[in-house]
Amino acid sequence: MNLAYRLRPKKLSDFVGQSHLVGTGKIIRRMIEQDLLFSMLFWGPPGSGKTTLAFIISQETQSEFHVLSGVASGKEALNQIISLSKSNQLMEKKTILFIDEIHRWNKLQQDALLPHVECGLITLIGATTENPSFEVISPLLSRCRVFVLKSLETSDLEKLIKKALTDTETGLGKYQKSISASALELIIRLSGGDARIMLNALEMAVVSYKDKNISDAIIQEIFQTKSAGLYDKKADEHYNIISAFIKSVRGSDPDASLYFLCRMLENGEDPKFIARRMIILASEDIGLADRGALIQANEAFEAVAKVGMPEAQLILAHITIYLAKASKSRAVPNALMRAKQAVYEFPNEPVPMHLRNAPTKLMKNLGYAEGYTWSEKKVGPTKDQSFLPEKLKNRKFVED
Repeated sequence: MNLAYRLRPKKLSDFVGQSHLVGTGKIIRRMIEQDLLFSMLFWGPPGSGKTTLAFIISQETQSEFHVLSGVASGKEALNQIISLSKSNQLMEKKTILFIDEIHRWNKLQQDALLPHVECGLITLIGATTENPSFEVISPLLSRCRVFVLKSLETSDLEKLIKKALTDTETGLGKYQKSISASALELIIRLSGGDARIMLNALEMAVVSYKDKNISDAIIQEIFQTKSAGLYDKKADEHYNIISAFIKSVRGSDPDASLYFLCRMLENGEDPKFIARRMIILASEDIGLADRGALIQANEAFEAVAKVGMPEAQLILAHITIYLAKASKSRAVPNALMRAKQAVYEFPNEPVPMHLRNAPTKLMKNLGYAEGYTWSEKKVGPTKDQSFLPEKLKNRKFVED
């Protein structure tokens, strides 16, 4: 068994982190103390304690605990647990079903679970790294409380490392090793708040190296990277970071913009995806305030496509700084929104007669194109007529 598994706490008093849920007077602690179970979903990053907390709840409430994997388990395994739950119910024993990565279950699998959650036969605890609003079916979601687990704080991770290095029974205390302050900071930072990654790396540093003191060099060699981040091109953090990037450019902060740009690039984001988003931003958030911004963004996309990585990051940094420093205007999207609203309110207004083509004599006789002139001196209606339909005659969509 690896270190992360061996150190997993078995009671609430040993659990580290998530004080907003398990601290004194907080909801999950109150639930345990009052022995009032209800179905719930734990939404949080890897290594934040979702599985451990579910197990502790089962232990503290004296419930039978079953685990299914959203990746490997199916309906057959669920039916076996449902059968056991019915037997438990006859003996007045509670059953907790923990489904890891519940977002991996399809709609039919989640539907099969629903009636047993609804009638209280089982208490469901689902764990997911993805937004349950999008990944869990609405009927099941409505029957569960959603709790957001956070990445562990630095102080929490330091406690885990201290315990791991001093615990002689389940930890690494028998090796009598220490870790330098800078290496401690480094292993925590490179773990990205994931306790499991951190403890596995610590175990490797202790067991695989002869040095009595764990140094920065050892940690760097284990991780083989200068940084670590949670990033999945199809997951929440992907959308969170691109959102932060766009908002930073929109807010004219080139430093924050570059930081989020580098986070995306270092984690393998498609540079063309970033460049496309900047084309949109150039029109939406800069627009008429800098008429060259859209041209520059489009040229940057073309250059990125031609050059490719890693050199394309220079082009992306270049255009990011340019757009972040550019003057901003929402005139274009605002005007578009007002015009679309007018179309919604007046979807079938007749086109003014003077604006209609008149390719035939009959159409001319009917008044098509009458009162419209096109010359070097004037283009438009000859009288006090509008280009807009009559009911929209005085509407202004574009701000002066």
